Amino acid sequence: MDLKPTIVLLAGPTASGKSKLAIKLSKVLNGEVVNADSMQVYKELKILTSRPSQSDLRKIKHYLYGFISVKKNFSTGAWLNISTKIIKSILKKRKVPILVGGTGLYFKALVDGLVQIPDIPILLREKIRKYHKKIGQEKFYNQLLKLDPKVENFILKSDSQRSIRAYEVKKFTNKSLYNWIKNTEPTFDPNLFKKFFIYPSKDFLLQQINLRTNQMFKRGVKQEVKEFLKLKIRPDLSANKIIGIQEIKDHLLKKLSLAEVKNLIQIRTRQYAKRQFTWARGKMSSWKIINPNNYKEILNKVIN
Repeated sequence: MDLKPTIVLLAGPTASGKSKLAIKLSKVLNGEVVNADSMQVYKELKILTSRPSQSDLRKIKHYLYGFISVKKNFSTGAWLNISTKIIKSILKKRKVPILVGGTGLYFKALVDGLVQIPDIPILLREKIRKYHKKIGQEKFYNQLLKLDPKVENFILKSDSQRSIRAYEVKKFTNKSLYNWIKNTEPTFDPNLFKKFFIYPSKDFLLQQINLRTNQMFKRGVKQEVKEFLKLKIRPDLSANKIIGIQEIKDHLLKKLSLAEVKNLIQIRTRQYAKRQFTWARGKMSSWKIINPNNYKEILNKVIN
């Protein structure tokens, strides 16, 4: 099928069937799949992050799955730089890039562009955080407005995280965070994007989360986590945040039974899915809502 240049974005909550749907679309649209999930990039955690199977990877060309070590930090900016090159190469082949995943920040960076702020020195960041802790958010926010008045209608008084970020950016670059964001432009023409958010029923999603959790243990996730723990990676690295790491660690230490660890993973996965829905309502209001079981509906919307 020969389409005009198109980039399909397929987002949705965890366990909603995004990966299978992406493969179906790729076969019909002559597409290739690009990962947009921040946890599926790690090579050492295939089972825990539910990466596509070898069978699926053979069916369609896939990119950015299991290509980086858990020992390394991997930022949204790094993902955007690599994925942008891959998308351009797929379009050059007159194929359709299909980006699939559950990481809202990745999609936002791709669609809106990513603010290219220089790295703030760690010593300055620590100094500002200590200052914030000492005087509290209310006084810190007032100090921020004296330093950078432009952020007054841009950052809420209660938002300590963004207040600290704005303060450190202004201190280091002498340029307002507002200006950095305002001057940010996306790489691709917005008209190229066909944006879809999978919205399964609550019952369907709960069933899939429970099923996937049980399958993980049948496939040997305990051994995978055991090998991961042997690496003794730094506690600040993102891989430590993957759902199941801490729970399975506690199970290996005999603090939790198998039934307890499965239940905790299911609960945390449901909570994560809820946060993904919340993000979508706030940041993806222009995206088309689709049923995960009706891929023909998406196909028609992409073509038309």
